[in-house]
Amino acid sequence: MANDIEAVVASIEYRLAPEHRLPAAYEDAVEALHWIKTNYQSDDWLKNHVDYSSVFLMGSSAGGNIAYNAGLRVEDGDGEISKMIKGLILVQPFFGGIHRTDSELRHVNDSHLSLCNNDMLWELSLPVGANRDHEYCNPMMGGNVLRLENIRRLGWSVLVTDCDGDPLVDRSIELVRLMKKKGVRVMGHFTKGDYHGVQDSVPLKAKELFVVIKKFISSLPNQAIE
Repeated sequence: MANDIEAVVASIEYRLAPEHRLPAAYEDAVEALHWIKTNYQSDDWLKNHVDYSSVFLMGSSAGGNIAYNAGLRVEDGDGEISKMIKGLILVQPFFGGIHRTDSELRHVNDSHLSLCNNDMLWELSLPVGANRDHEYCNPMMGGNVLRLENIRRLGWSVLVTDCDGDPLVDRSIELVRLMKKKGVRVMGHFTKGDYHGVQDSVPLKAKELFVVIKKFISSLPNQAIE
């Protein structure tokens, strides 16, 4: 990915559920950003080759959910970090809700992400006692909708990609519509066929995704990716 997009990519670890339920993963992602902000000048190569004024938070599947929620936390907290970030790149972001979407019902027994497995993952990840309409799971709920106004104000750009073979694709489409309604600069890229996580197992699909990401970033004035 770093090669194809011509970017510096920082891949972080985060605490996993069920031992560490959400928001632990979001907190770890934000902590990584604080570490970068605090320590980048101690590494000469990074200091000389990375544009820290042009950072994108990216994630795929659960990582897409983390990138989104970590982004909301950053814009609501550290002003210095929020100025570093130019946008979010959400690849098949893992969102849900109590109400079933058409795509979830259409792919209820999907071999890559069945509805029962999807529900189980949320049950293991959400705070104890929370349901799938918690704001960590459903971006249409809670304070997330209001905080999108801040993303618009900061001028962040957002890319959301998905495919119609993904049970979660309707969630991605809903998010793009919500962002547009809130005035966020967002681009949705949706393809036919495929399945959830296809870019992780099919190299050609990964290459195609990198082309989309590179075009998205190059369409923005004076942008690079971190």
